[in-house]
Amino acid sequence: MNFDEAEEQDGIRFAWNVWPSSRLEATRSLVVPLGCMYTPLRKNPNTPLVYYEPVFCKGPCRSVLNPFCNADIRGRLWVCPFCFQRNQFPPNYADISEQNLPAELLRPYTTIEYALAARAPVVPPVYLYVIDTCMSDEDLQALKDSLIMSLSLLPENAFVGLITFGSTIQVYELSFVDCPKSFVFRGNKDVTSKQISELLGFAASNKGQQAPQAPQMGMNSGVPTPVQSSGFLMPLSECEFTLTSILEELQRDPRPVPNDKRPLRGTGVAISVAIGLLEATFANNAGRIMVFTGGPCTEGPGMVVGEELKEPIRSHSDIVKDKAKYVTKAAKHYEALAKRSVGSGHVIDMYACSLDQVGMLEMRDLVKKTGGYSVLADGFDQPMFKSSFQRLFTRDQKGVLNQGFNATLDVVTSRELKVCGGIGHMASLSKTGPSVADTEIGMGGTSAWKICGVDPGSTYALYFEVVNQHTNPIPPEQTGLIQFLTHYQNSSGQRILRVTTVSRQWAQGSSETGPGPIPALASGFDQETAAVLMARIAVYKAENEESPDILRWIDRMLIRLVSKFADYRKDDPNSFRLAPNFSIYPQFMFHLRRSHFLQVFNSSPDETTFYRAIFNRENVTNSLIMIQPTLEAYSFAGPPVPVLLSATSVQPERILLLDTFFHIVVFYGDQIAGWRKAGYQDDPKHANLKQLLVAPKDDASLILKERFPYPRYIECDQHTSQARFLLATIDPNITHNSMGNTPGEVIFTDDVNLKVFMEHLKKLAVQP
Repeated sequence: MNFDEAEEQDGIRFAWNVWPSSRLEATRSLVVPLGCMYTPLRKNPNTPLVYYEPVFCKGPCRSVLNPFCNADIRGRLWVCPFCFQRNQFPPNYADISEQNLPAELLRPYTTIEYALAARAPVVPPVYLYVIDTCMSDEDLQALKDSLIMSLSLLPENAFVGLITFGSTIQVYELSFVDCPKSFVFRGNKDVTSKQISELLGFAASNKGQQAPQAPQMGMNSGVPTPVQSSGFLMPLSECEFTLTSILEELQRDPRPVPNDKRPLRGTGVAISVAIGLLEATFANNAGRIMVFTGGPCTEGPGMVVGEELKEPIRSHSDIVKDKAKYVTKAAKHYEALAKRSVGSGHVIDMYACSLDQVGMLEMRDLVKKTGGYSVLADGFDQPMFKSSFQRLFTRDQKGVLNQGFNATLDVVTSRELKVCGGIGHMASLSKTGPSVADTEIGMGGTSAWKICGVDPGSTYALYFEVVNQHTNPIPPEQTGLIQFLTHYQNSSGQRILRVTTVSRQWAQGSSETGPGPIPALASGFDQETAAVLMARIAVYKAENEESPDILRWIDRMLIRLVSKFADYRKDDPNSFRLAPNFSIYPQFMFHLRRSHFLQVFNSSPDETTFYRAIFNRENVTNSLIMIQPTLEAYSFAGPPVPVLLSATSVQPERILLLDTFFHIVVFYGDQIAGWRKAGYQDDPKHANLKQLLVAPKDDASLILKERFPYPRYIECDQHTSQARFLLATIDPNITHNSMGNTPGEVIFTDDVNLKVFMEHLKKLAVQP
């Protein structure tokens, strides 16, 4: 099976593409869980968009008509392949025939989109800017320029609003055009959704009605509520001049800040007010809260550090030793805010630009549970922020923003399977039923999730288990089925249902060696997807468990997998062989153990949180770059070639291009750097040197052009300080303890290299 073709067509990749036919065989053979990486909104020009209502099964599964249904055209019946319920075709299908089938019954269209009829007036999305004013004049000016630019990229009918915060929170009334008018809240005292509604005048304008409250999370929470009239959230076409004027005149927080203190910043209250404003006006309609902060919250609920500069913000060491006194309380506050935002279907983005930490660790649930974006940079004038923020507003070929809002993801499985859970930027809807497994992986105990914000790159890890008993053999012609139902609203207000139905073969029989793996099962193993699925579980565990325990868990699972699927003689490591579709998997695990996701040394809690947040939303290809970065070598010997991520690849006459997803590093070897410093590239006789110096920069610019978030770009020479970005990433197979005649760069570390790691793995795998 071509895994890339399956991903291109349906946006899905499975770790196992042939499934064990019983729970017993799955327990014996599957070390990596049966799971998939699913990208619901993946762009595919061949995916049809139809303008009629989907046909749902009347049985308990509520699946949608698909190519794997058994259709009786003459009898106008179809049988659901999930619950075997017999259903009538609706009246609008009266003209179908064997030669005139609807798109959803054709095998090429296993993924199809339905444009749903509007049950309520179409409401365009809301963009609410929440701006920190406690930053330097340079940063504030750069941020204002970016925000004014973004207004030209929004749809004209989009609603916009503005909140600024420092020691106080100001909610601007954009309908008042004579001068800037705002309602002010204290930054050190939280306000409830009901209080916000009353203070901003919504309750007074709706006398006799119940005050707006955050809806409960559940399957009915996607029903839009009537939009309340508001002068705080206005169509862009009506208030663009007023909003632009306010932004241009925006000044730093006027409260004086002593040299030995931090500015008072009520980030927690500002986000609470923003959520309350949208709850009162646009509940369960598309909305995006974009928070721009230049420092940590220092007062009120959500405070992450005190006002005194002599009190440092928490580190990983402080958290481990239980010396971070604000973390638990602040995290609970932001978790409660995230739950409110999910309940009303709104996205929260975090743009944190500061040389110090800002509290991304405590605020992580705001992004994780709502499907928002997170960007971490040194300042608002840096391309890491400016380019990333601009790419948020890219459009597709139809001119629609590449953003989906207020989505739900439902999973329906055939009777032999159950859903264990999911990992990604989403929140559980706690939907129980026959498809939900007792075993939980990630966010389990449900077969449906709420995704407030989704885009064509958003990818979710979903895990399943086989529940069929070995005493109940599956007929050879029967396949396992899973259907994914994604309801979402695009930026033009259209509600869309995307249905993806996939089928995989069952592995029949048992292996000749008894309880060992079935050969067909091994042939369908996708090591790249398996590595990412395991990495997502490891990252999920790392947020709740100690790092050494996670590393031991990864090692145990790797040893179990290779001992089952490798070819070897007992107690003979030299006989150890892995099939090609298993051979790179140990290498992925080696680099995962050394990655930023599990190793927190030399990283702040905010950086670790940022890396994990980005990893949990990317597809298989990008995730593998994060786990095992790519390295290309440029030399006079020929065109660029991929080389091993190893110390032996560092040569004086080479230029290396390293892509870690978060960093793009152009590394000049000693000899190349010497020629460049001497200016030889400016001599027409050495035009080939000039071309060699330009080639990696051109390739790097192509990566920078497409990557979100925008990575840090670094150019460095061998033996300089910034060379550490490369040396800390490559395999340390040449160290101060193993120096010999091997060409390459000496890495001063006690870390185990890949060769030693594989030798130990072979010894442990061949033990009886």
